[in-house]
Amino acid sequence: MGSDHAPGHPPPLTTLLASGPVALFLDFDGTLVELAPGPDDIEPQAGLADSLATLDIRMGRRCAVVSGRGLSDIEGHIGPLKIAGAGSHGSDMRRADGSLLGHGAQGLPSEIEAELRAYAAQHGLNYEEKPHGGALHYRQNPDAGPDAETFAQELATAHGWAAQSGKCVVEVVAKTANKGAAVKAFMKEPPFKGATPFFIGDDLTDEAGFEACEALGGAGILVGSREQTTARYRLDDVSAVHTWLEI
Repeated sequence: MGSDHAPGHPPPLTTLLASGPVALFLDFDGTLVELAPGPDDIEPQAGLADSLATLDIRMGRRCAVVSGRGLSDIEGHIGPLKIAGAGSHGSDMRRADGSLLGHGAQGLPSEIEAELRAYAAQHGLNYEEKPHGGALHYRQNPDAGPDAETFAQELATAHGWAAQSGKCVVEVVAKTANKGAAVKAFMKEPPFKGATPFFIGDDLTDEAGFEACEALGGAGILVGSREQTTARYRLDDVSAVHTWLEI
C-alpha cells in the first residue's frame, strides 16, 4: 500500500455517470456516519436508509454498503437496507433483493473469543462481538493500542485467522474476510458487472476496496487524510461524502 501523490477531489458524480455505468461501494463508519467513542454511539443522518435507496436507483442498482459492521448491526441504527450490502468486512454479503451472496460470516472460534475477552478485561479495553470475529477497541485508551495490535496479530496467527487494524480498533477475522474480496464478488454479478467501480472509505481496512476498484478500472476515494493510501481521490469528511453523493 502506498502512493507518491496527494489524492485530489473526485469529479462530480454526475460527470462520472455521464461517461458510463458506475458502481459505488460505501464504507459506513467514518464515511456515511461520523465516528463515535463506541460502536453504539453513532448518530446517523435521519432518513439515511431511504437516501441510500434513492441513490441506488440513480446508480442503476449498482450501489452497496461495505462495512466492518454486520448488516444487522447497521440496520439496527438506520432501519432496513434496501440496497446491496457486505457486512462483517465482506464476509456476509447480500444482493439488493435480500438474497445471499457467498457463504455468510464465519463465527469466531470460542478459544479465540475467550482470549480476546480476557485481554480486554485485563487491559481496560472494550471487546465487541461480531458475526465474523471479535474486536478490541482502544479509542478511550489509545496508549494500549500497540500492545493490543501485537496481541491480536499473534493470537490470529496462532489460530490461522487474520488481524485487521482500523482507527483505534483491531479485529480478528477469517483470512477470507476483506472488503476487496466483497468488491470483486459484486462486480461479477449483474447489475454491477461491466460498471466502473469506486470505493469510498476512511479506514485502513478500506484500502483493500480501493485496490480492488483500481484493478477493475475504477478508483478509491479516501475520506479524510492519510500519508499512505492507494486511493486516487479524497473527500474531506462525512459531510463532504454526503454532498458528493447528493444525499
